[in-house]
Amino acid sequence: MRITGVISLGAALALTLTACGGSGDTGNDGGKQTISFLTHWGPEQVTALKAAASEFQKKNPGVTVDVRAVPFANLLSTLRTQGASPGGPTIAGIYDLWLPELVRDGLAAPAPATAAADLKANWPANLVDGITKQGAARGYPNEVDLYALNYNKKLFAEAGIAAPPKTWDELVSAAAKLTKRDGDKVTQQGFGVITSWPAGVVHPWLSLVGSNGGALLDGSTPKLDDPKVLAAAELYARLVKEGSTQPSMSNANANTTGPYLDNFVNGKTGMIIMANWWQSALKEAMGDKYGDVAVAPLPVGPGGTASAPVSYSWLTVVNGKATTAKQDAAWKFLAFLNGPESGKNGSSAMADILMSMGILPSRTSDLTAHKSDLSDPFIAAYVAELPNAKPFPAVLGGEAMSQAVQKHIENVVFGKETAQEAMAAAQKEVADILTKAGA
Repeated sequence: MRITGVISLGAALALTLTACGGSGDTGNDGGKQTISFLTHWGPEQVTALKAAASEFQKKNPGVTVDVRAVPFANLLSTLRTQGASPGGPTIAGIYDLWLPELVRDGLAAPAPATAAADLKANWPANLVDGITKQGAARGYPNEVDLYALNYNKKLFAEAGIAAPPKTWDELVSAAAKLTKRDGDKVTQQGFGVITSWPAGVVHPWLSLVGSNGGALLDGSTPKLDDPKVLAAAELYARLVKEGSTQPSMSNANANTTGPYLDNFVNGKTGMIIMANWWQSALKEAMGDKYGDVAVAPLPVGPGGTASAPVSYSWLTVVNGKATTAKQDAAWKFLAFLNGPESGKNGSSAMADILMSMGILPSRTSDLTAHKSDLSDPFIAAYVAELPNAKPFPAVLGGEAMSQAVQKHIENVVFGKETAQEAMAAAQKEVADILTKAGA
């Protein structure tokens, strides 16, 4: 999903607001349990979730699942403010960057042994690692989003480029060949970047960092002054200096509206780095020209050995402040919802819901169950890169950290700082942010 602020929300969802108080969540009545599931999904997805809950209730007549929906902007605040109340949500769908705070506040319980074993057996290890905090998995990963190189095959052919770039040197060379000018004005840029949207700025750039063998953090220590990280900022600076990247063509928001989208769909940008969820926006905007779009692994930097795209996920967590009986019922429902017996043709009900929104599920067997749907070349390229993905570091202070990095990357793009100045300043700011967050 696309992520607003530091993150995005993936499909355009028409969200409904239902009561979030304590109605129907009265707890234990003669051994029966009522648990609540808090989500930001829209009406169609809520209906599907309720259908899955109904099937679960038939198999588990002692448990009632109450589905509650709020707008995305209210999701985290609702969990924060109502989580400790007797009628608060028992289960919530969250963005993984929120997880450290929720663990700290007791709102994301550790997975019991049965759920931990389920996760180990049926989800990619890198995704499970990403939702493991304080030594325990903290929920079920649901959707996963990651980054890859998107390029225009027609523009590549016109420029005489036979294949997508595999290295940074090839990226620079291809970007130069794809750039067109009318006098001093660039009419077609070779490589596009995003500005004005935190996740859109940081995630693609950090994917290049990872593909150069670098990392944003080493544990909780920022590494922005590492030469492998600095090199990615220098790559941006070079592309801008050579005219292959045009800052004036970079503006975008989490709905991918603005010059960034317009220039790519209109054949004015040759290459970008973007996440899998953006396929639906491309199809809608490009129409028949969508066939010109292709996807490839990220070019590898001189310090790297393989593509290493950033990934992020949404997961469902169980409220650690709920009663033990409610928590037990919640984990049992999540195992069902995310298991192959709950959906169609070997898929989990969760995967069926995600696929209805054009979103990539994360359970290994769900990828197999939806193989035909995921065989589209665009999506298949992302599925192939899943084993190489590196989860965006979810730490206390992560949102402020991302915003600080965004600011300095944009300063490089707009020529306000050199790459070295930007990374040195970002290193100091991020260190201060993480120190304060952990205090």
